[in-house]
Amino acid sequence: MRDKTKINHAFSAVGKTASYIVLLLAALTTVFPYVWMVLASFKTGIEISTYPEQIFPKTPSFTAYQRAFAELHLSTGIRNTLILELFSVLIPPFISALGAFAFAKLALPCRRVLLLTLLSSMMIPYAALMLPQYQIWQSLNMVGTLWPLIIPNFFGGALMTFFFIQYMQGVPTELFEAAKIDGAGYLRQFSVIMIPMVKAALTAQIVFAFVGTWNDYFIPSIYLNKAEVKTLQLQLLSLQQQQNNLMDMNVVMAGSVLSSIPMLAVFIGCQKFFVESLAISGIKG
Repeated sequence: MRDKTKINHAFSAVGKTASYIVLLLAALTTVFPYVWMVLASFKTGIEISTYPEQIFPKTPSFTAYQRAFAELHLSTGIRNTLILELFSVLIPPFISALGAFAFAKLALPCRRVLLLTLLSSMMIPYAALMLPQYQIWQSLNMVGTLWPLIIPNFFGGALMTFFFIQYMQGVPTELFEAAKIDGAGYLRQFSVIMIPMVKAALTAQIVFAFVGTWNDYFIPSIYLNKAEVKTLQLQLLSLQQQQNNLMDMNVVMAGSVLSSIPMLAVFIGCQKFFVESLAISGIKG
């Protein structure tokens, strides 16, 4: 019996060790491209164009960052990006949570039909909507402004609403029935009871919205065709197009590092909300 127990412990130790090795390799594979980008931003033009390229810079230099600051126009790009962030972070999560509250806790007529209609909108590819939407914004003389990226935020999002519905269905309905007996209206029930209950999910969606807007390139590239309204990601493309040869790639790497710093801060500071939002198992109590 003791020998069998020792064998089981040995197999368990081997399994854990193998799991740790696989996870470590996966982590290194994921992190290495970013580490390479950071190291490349400190290289000189000669070092980054030399083949085979060395991972670590021989003579670290901040020249690429100086050029990136000068050529990237950070103030304009950050200003436009933060304007979009303000609307995408504050409005869609609230609107989507309000709609999800109605689906999850109110006695809506034809609720299943309405929910299926909402979810069916996610099946339409954006490529099919891109041209009609562009023509609408063009007819309103809004192409070349931030409005085509701001106004849709006032309608929430189907995927975000579905996420909140799944989360809110785990909140005990008795809480809202008791609040209704005490005279609380639907808005008060939503703000006082539901919002604190789904704080982790709401925070996670706010973080996702922030990251998605900060990294978004495709949609801004359709509507923002003027230099004064370009976001940071569009300015990074312009920075890359301005470089003449491979020796200038360290400038592009420096600009990419600068644009990624807010994302690192968000992920490090809010990682617990990602874990909590993915562990949707209902609220017991």
